[in-house]
Amino acid sequence: MTENAVGGDVFFVLLGAILVFAMHGGFAFLEVGTVRQKNQVNALVKILVDFAISTVAYFFVGYAFAYGTSFLVDAATLSGGGDGFELQGLTLVKFFFLTTFAAAIPAIISGGIAERMKFLPQCIATAALVGIAYPFFEGIVWNGNFGFQDWLEASFGATFHDFAGSVVVHAVGGWIALAAVLLLGARRGRYDKNGRPIGIPPSSIPWLALGSWMLCVGWFGFNVMTAGSLEAASGLVAINSLMAMVGGILTALVAGRNDPGFVHNGALAGLVAVCAGSDIMHPLGSLVVGGVAGIIFVKGFEFCQNKLKIDDVLGVWPLHGICGAWGGVAAGIFGAEAMWGLGGVSLMSQIVGTLAGALYALIAGFVVYGILKTVMGLRLSQEDEHRGADLSIHKISANPEHDLGR
Repeated sequence: MTENAVGGDVFFVLLGAILVFAMHGGFAFLEVGTVRQKNQVNALVKILVDFAISTVAYFFVGYAFAYGTSFLVDAATLSGGGDGFELQGLTLVKFFFLTTFAAAIPAIISGGIAERMKFLPQCIATAALVGIAYPFFEGIVWNGNFGFQDWLEASFGATFHDFAGSVVVHAVGGWIALAAVLLLGARRGRYDKNGRPIGIPPSSIPWLALGSWMLCVGWFGFNVMTAGSLEAASGLVAINSLMAMVGGILTALVAGRNDPGFVHNGALAGLVAVCAGSDIMHPLGSLVVGGVAGIIFVKGFEFCQNKLKIDDVLGVWPLHGICGAWGGVAAGIFGAEAMWGLGGVSLMSQIVGTLAGALYALIAGFVVYGILKTVMGLRLSQEDEHRGADLSIHKISANPEHDLGR
């Protein structure tokens, strides 16, 4: 490659990393707007600290676990194209890009466990999940580790196709979150003594909406820049992401009966679902995939909260876990040439790969959070939960001047 070509790829991937990094602000404000005011500071701190822990864990352990590359070499090797490293630090910005993906795992989980989780156990869980659990499955799918992809190709004619992580990132995060939420139990006061749900409204629709917008904008970096180079960049990925997003908005608007929380999360449901097949589907197929995801989120959230009595605060299991799984399967349907897609996918491989990801994530979630629950406990005390995580953990509220009456 020429120096200009390498430099262009460095900038391209770096821009993608910055856009996905900005999405973590979206995760934070989506949670800030959904939780009660007494837990808003905790939401902001959790996402930022989780990102820092994720970066360290992925740098020293996770990336090497997934891709076999260690950064414990001199800077000249890192940036100059030494063994295992691309010129001009291209490998380094790819690490930055993939770090923002890895850090999405605890950011997703954070929304499910909000308002009653201790801070230290979640920090430890983040290190374990991003250092070991997530890169194990990431390496299997995106680096061909352990022969799983070879087996799928030999058995069903194609590997498991997950271009930008409907399953690898979103479904894995969502199914880990389900395990954590089940082990934690519902917030106090969420259900009455007869098991009937007691409504806890969002604290701020504007903050919730801002979080959704930040995620939507950054998502085009999440999907398009997954190509990894200017030469491989595709406008098809961009338009498919757009169509899935608007499909999710429109169906969530109808299914959610104009509820603003459902509308803004409907956009995210569509984007979660399109990640896997955004590089191979037709825009009309993406519109359908996103539209179905919007309905899945609304109905899944209601079923989860009201029927199953699972207090998943932001609905991350239906949003990321179930919509992500739908996206993995949908890539095998709408990516086929018969559906105007580019082909090269197998529906059976998509089903098997998706089920494997969901099952693995659920087990990993129960193992990590189960051990932490046994060793140090997961929940705030009843008094601390009543006071709120802001004052109990961080000793300051979202509006300290207002609290002082000044």
